[in-house]
Amino acid sequence: MANSLPQVTHRYQHHHLDAPSWERYTPRPDDIVITTSIKSGTTWMQAIILQLIFQDLEPRSVDDFSPWLERRRSSADEMFALLEAQTHRRVIKSHLALDGVPYFPQVKYVVVARDARDVFMSLWNHYSNYTDEQYDNVNNTPGRVGDPIPRCPDDIREFWKNWITCGWFGWESEGYPFWGNMHHIQTWWDYRHLPNILMVHYNDLLTDLSGEIQRVADYLEISVSPEMLASITDLVRFDSMKQKAEQFVAGAEHSFKGGPQTFINKGTNGRWRDVLTEDDLALYHAAVARELSPDCVMWLENGRLSAQP
Repeated sequence: MANSLPQVTHRYQHHHLDAPSWERYTPRPDDIVITTSIKSGTTWMQAIILQLIFQDLEPRSVDDFSPWLERRRSSADEMFALLEAQTHRRVIKSHLALDGVPYFPQVKYVVVARDARDVFMSLWNHYSNYTDEQYDNVNNTPGRVGDPIPRCPDDIREFWKNWITCGWFGWESEGYPFWGNMHHIQTWWDYRHLPNILMVHYNDLLTDLSGEIQRVADYLEISVSPEMLASITDLVRFDSMKQKAEQFVAGAEHSFKGGPQTFINKGTNGRWRDVLTEDDLALYHAAVARELSPDCVMWLENGRLSAQP
């Protein structure tokens, strides 16, 4: 892959995703795309990059300033009109694997990843708190391709087994009923040598937030003073974002029981150690063997190892 560029080989469409929306996207030379599988620090990175762009220390609703481009909705016209009207440097959210989204050399990609077991714990909080309104939105908005998303099981272990052993799409073997978590990160990892793809690990954001913000700023060619860097770091620490959750994720009360405080939950890793059994972990290791290269596994499970070749 060292001499090739990414190509779209799969079409992601279901209850949440409408990947063909990217066919309407016209990139600007300084656009930024933040991509994660799910529950890996998406909102966190959106808040960080928006602060680096504006440098005014004002919390912003990520949905308004950094829209999820391929999210299925009743009409994409409003979202694209919002994007076109933005005069600041644009920040776009995506959950698509690199085999399902057009690649643009002029766009800067920031890929945030996390140990799959930590992703699962956060996803359980996310999915198990869906409101009836959220189920109605994802299942009954016209244009859905395929089956509706099922209700979250009451048993966390049932959800784990489904999520780690089944894929919604035929080319995936995990991630049900959303999309592949490991598959997503492996597609981006394979092209991490490209100069416009930056890999960021959730662990590193937890352990050295200021250093990672500076690394992102350097990659995006954004100047930030030491004083502003310290202020941004304080604003986007997890406890600070939790306190201002209604400003960062306005409207989340329609989708999640408990609203923004549920959406921005704990921000910690390792909780899976008290939940997953040896049998559960055997399923995890089998999924790793199916989906991930050894170097990608090493990085995902540890962080702090360079993601750049």
